[in-house]
Amino acid sequence: MNSVLDLTPVKDLPKPIAWLSDMDGVLIHENHALPGAEDFLRKLKEKDYPFLVLTNNSIFTSRDLSARLANSGLQIPEENIWTSAQACASFLKQQSPSSTAFAIGEAGLTTALHEAGYVLTESDPEYVVIGETRTYSFEAITKACRLIAAGAKFIATNPDVSGPSAQGLIPATGSVASMIQAATGRKPYFIGKPNPVMIRAGLNKLGAHSESTAFVGDRMDTDVQAGIEAGLRTYLVLSGSTTADEVYTYPYRPFEVYNSIADMVDMV
Repeated sequence: MNSVLDLTPVKDLPKPIAWLSDMDGVLIHENHALPGAEDFLRKLKEKDYPFLVLTNNSIFTSRDLSARLANSGLQIPEENIWTSAQACASFLKQQSPSSTAFAIGEAGLTTALHEAGYVLTESDPEYVVIGETRTYSFEAITKACRLIAAGAKFIATNPDVSGPSAQGLIPATGSVASMIQAATGRKPYFIGKPNPVMIRAGLNKLGAHSESTAFVGDRMDTDVQAGIEAGLRTYLVLSGSTTADEVYTYPYRPFEVYNSIADMVDMV
């Protein structure tokens, strides 16, 4: 199927043989599989293409997410899921192996840090790491501020300032990180999209190369930006957060734009 927008390709690229895909807005919406998602994943598996499903959500472990996706009808093994928490832990393991951190987050973050060989502590940690959580504690935020003021390095899993819930909008990691930055004067380093660090770590996990990998996302300001900066052929689908009119307001553009992942099944 043809792209829904007339965007001249930046350059000719070889056919992708590895794929990265955002999760929410591309494959699922409110815990329901989007049309075409199951067929798209089936084609990847049939052709034995390496692939990862990415999410900036750091609350859940990859095993948790695999089970949640299975409930929506999508069979994605945990080894094919890559979260901002895992990317964060991978980054810290590379930067400072077997070190210490004070973490604000849930199982997705703390499990990833433990698996990376980190010790979680409130006593003179090298890093303060902020992730997503359903219940931010003012006491924990205060502790984070004091540790950062005392010299701890400030890391956050993702820059998203808000997220959806059944009751409406809720503040997310970016909002809490901004509060801590305002109190300490220290700016956090965000690991999740749009930082291409998360994408490149995912490529390393797959053993894939950027020139032969494609990325599908639903947001211009995170997915498309991250994909472009990582050197991937980056596609946008309009089944999530971005409308066709909004594409032209950004100084960069996706390789092609489609209504949904269903329109991309035959491209695999």
